[in-house]
Amino acid sequence: MASPAPAPPAAAATHSPPPRIGLAGLATMGQNLALNIAEKGFPISVYNRTAAKVDSTLLRARDEGALPVLGHRDPRGFVLSLARPRTVVLLVQAGPAVDATIQALSPYLEPGDAIVDGGNEWYQNTERRIEEAAARGILYLGMGVSGGEEGARNGPSLMPGGHADAYNNIRDILEKAAAQTEDGACVTFVGPGGAGNFVKMVHNGIEYGDMQLIAEAYDVLRRVGDLSNSEIADVFAEWNKGELESFLVEITADIFTVADPLDGTSGALVDKILDKTGMKGTGKWTVQQAAELAVAAPTIAASLDGRYLSGLKDERVAAARVLEEEGMPVGLLEAVNVDKKVLVDRVRQALYASKICSYAQGMNLLRAKSVEKGWNLNLAELARIWKGGCIIRARFLDRIKRAYDRNPELANLIVDREFAREMVQRQNAWRWVVARAVEAGISTPGMTASLSYFDTYRSSRLPANLIQAQRDLFGAHTYERIDRPGSFHTEWTKLARRSNGAAI
Repeated sequence: MASPAPAPPAAAATHSPPPRIGLAGLATMGQNLALNIAEKGFPISVYNRTAAKVDSTLLRARDEGALPVLGHRDPRGFVLSLARPRTVVLLVQAGPAVDATIQALSPYLEPGDAIVDGGNEWYQNTERRIEEAAARGILYLGMGVSGGEEGARNGPSLMPGGHADAYNNIRDILEKAAAQTEDGACVTFVGPGGAGNFVKMVHNGIEYGDMQLIAEAYDVLRRVGDLSNSEIADVFAEWNKGELESFLVEITADIFTVADPLDGTSGALVDKILDKTGMKGTGKWTVQQAAELAVAAPTIAASLDGRYLSGLKDERVAAARVLEEEGMPVGLLEAVNVDKKVLVDRVRQALYASKICSYAQGMNLLRAKSVEKGWNLNLAELARIWKGGCIIRARFLDRIKRAYDRNPELANLIVDREFAREMVQRQNAWRWVVARAVEAGISTPGMTASLSYFDTYRSSRLPANLIQAQRDLFGAHTYERIDRPGSFHTEWTKLARRSNGAAI
């Protein structure tokens, strides 16, 4: 039996001048980003603790067009192969692995060199590393990378933040490697400190909301309208031609066309997937940050809760059985008689309006953090770089960009005139979908949270006056009045007893 072909030598080592950029961490994302950069005409050195990953990257570089990739199997040779000022991109698992990789590479880095962490890192870890690197004269970027493995290979959305000089050293490389739209490359210097990682975190939070809302639309179409998988595929494909055009809607249409490869029948693979959703933590971080900054993000929070509840599969099955034994009907609680075309159109409108709320919540969180940290985030520019390459890329991001271009201090997307008009136009269909889902016993936490957010935000008078009165009664927390300035406290219980006694 013939032995496998050896890994190609680092043929690109003859390139002169030496590479300006290197990449450490050659899992799928790392390999793909390295090959993307090389394909754009920039020689790149690569390194991984496991030599087999280096070999497989070099094989891919050879097979995908003799790309200028130099493989290294030790950290010293990898770092010293780069032209100064050196830039080393890390694509390793967030957390301790990043620190370990930095520790392995740092002895060979010199003042003026730069480290770029491209993982989904907690922004405060990035800010710590910026300070540690600065003590040695090393520049540091925390760079969000969105688009999955396909985006990494063909053009992701990139969100670098940290030292501006580190960005400027490789700006031309990143602008070529990033996704391209009519508005330019989907990369911009986000801001100082951990801004890049924070923006990517919120991007992922919006992604959580988007995916939850799409899943709810599917569930309503399936259970209320009894649409088949083929019909649902056609619906999402049609939606992707209009205002809902987006990467997630596009791939949803594709998912419903895929048959189960392990089943000899034509059954859809999606029906065989266990209804438990995984997560990696960025959605949780987003909700935690929203709470700390007092920013309402109920759609994103509902999507996170939905994932938590999906993980309780055994409990849900047991609960369904117990409640059924106690008289809970199986299936829909109430039949909904509606024409399929009418249902599809109303769900489309509900999905669109709900998505606006999800994006509005994410943008408000970004603005609040920017104010707290002094990052001066440009929300219009962030919407622009999300238009291509990333998971939440969507047609209406162009309109979000224009909204913030018109008014950088826009309080909420809901009150932008264009979006406000659309919300008003769609609210009847939106309310109908949520109401029918509630009556039928179909869980739509994302759409319901979005509608409640909309109704709460547009209310000039809320029942919060009663809550504040309760707080003042049991905790003397005081309250403000609507008819005169100042803080007030009332002896509620004493006055109530006096009033009740008088009444008797």
